[in-house]
Amino acid sequence: MRLVIQRVSEASVTIEGQITGQIGAGLMILAGIEGDDTVDDAAWLVQKVTQMRIFGDAEGKMNLCVKDIGGGLLVVSQFTLHASTKKGNRPSFIRAARPEIAIPLYEQFLTMLETELGKKVERGVFGADMKVALVNDGPVTICIDSRARE
Repeated sequence: MRLVIQRVSEASVTIEGQITGQIGAGLMILAGIEGDDTVDDAAWLVQKVTQMRIFGDAEGKMNLCVKDIGGGLLVVSQFTLHASTKKGNRPSFIRAARPEIAIPLYEQFLTMLETELGKKVERGVFGADMKVALVNDGPVTICIDSRARE
């Protein structure tokens, strides 16, 4: 699984003119799932996401995690995170998981995040044409891949 995590002061996702997910301060997460990804990948990422210290403390140092600030999470599935641009100019998405694999793992990832945070995680709709709006705070943007485990 591959995530792009952005620290935001606000974020929302809109589908057909209706806001379907919205947060204030917290993390906007784009999530891409590969065909070989497992629940273990999702569980590892849940711990990284919820414990990553990228929010400022009283002295302005990045010492707090999203749980510490009571921040929100907005997670949007994005298969294009697994684009291969190796050949030509048209990206290939062959590594992205098919919906029958990706949807259950995406839902498990969301459930695990909610359990870890103890609150609802806002989300997009898998496969929908979504409009994502956000105010990146910092800016702080971090990419994590469960295959790299850095």
